[in-house]
Amino acid sequence: MLVALFTATGCQLSSDGSADGSSGDSSEGAASGGADGTAVGRRPTPPRPTGYGTVFLSIDECSSFGITSFTEVPCTSERAAARVVARFDGRVTDGPSCPATTDFVLHISEQRPAADEDGDGAVPQGYACMRNLQAPHPGDPGGGGGPRTIVGDCVYSAGRGEVRETACDGKSEKKPEYRVTEAVAERSNCPTATALYVQLGGERPVGCAKPV
Repeated sequence: MLVALFTATGCQLSSDGSADGSSGDSSEGAASGGADGTAVGRRPTPPRPTGYGTVFLSIDECSSFGITSFTEVPCTSERAAARVVARFDGRVTDGPSCPATTDFVLHISEQRPAADEDGDGAVPQGYACMRNLQAPHPGDPGGGGGPRTIVGDCVYSAGRGEVRETACDGKSEKKPEYRVTEAVAERSNCPTATALYVQLGGERPVGCAKPV
């Protein structure tokens, strides 16, 4: 049996048959939050209108989509594209996992402005777990993306002991080869038909995957 534990860029099996990780790069972005509610690299804006929180991209706040930056916007704005479902300080590798159906993660760079115009203060390094306001939702089971691999997701062999997540409907470039059907506490709890073990984290960290 193959053993697969996911990383952010796929799964690399080691010589002892173990591996490490989560799903692909498409689920991550970067935002450097200023105290004015914009991504670093943009000019400071006037004081924020009612509806913004005191923390850049706090829980239940929304962001627009961008190519190189993300801006905090009111959730009622036509520019709003995704909502924060969880927010943590520090680095993703050191902090709690995002909720299971998170669509993508925004990495927020630390900023300590020399002059604070609106009194909000510095923005610490952190990350925001984002959920698209509208479909598609790559973080849903079988969606083919998201920062976590969960029950219902599918993977394919990427060669050299690597597996990566792909959509279960077969419409992605890479066709699914295995589907995670159960989450259990130990490998011995997986059904005998299990062909692949996937590390999921949490209280039931082992994913039992079967051929599609």
